[in-house]
Amino acid sequence: MKLRTAVFAGALLLWAGPAFGQACAMCYSSAAGAPPEGQKALRRGVTVLIVPPVGFVTAGLALAFRYSRKRDLEQA
Repeated sequence: MKLRTAVFAGALLLWAGPAFGQACAMCYSSAAGAPPEGQKALRRGVTVLIVPPVGFVTAGLALAFRYSRKRDLEQA
């Protein structure tokens, strides 16, 4: 079980790597030149947009691991 978790975590890190390189230079300079209120609004907007998908993925993974653990205990 621990090996499966370690392999999954490693694959997830390798899969998410390209997402960190998606910064657009024009978007970055536009956000950096915005007033502090605009920068705060952008940060809040990004947070609002990222929280639901991360929550759904986390809940789905938790349910999948819970189901797999329950299935393994029933088979044993």
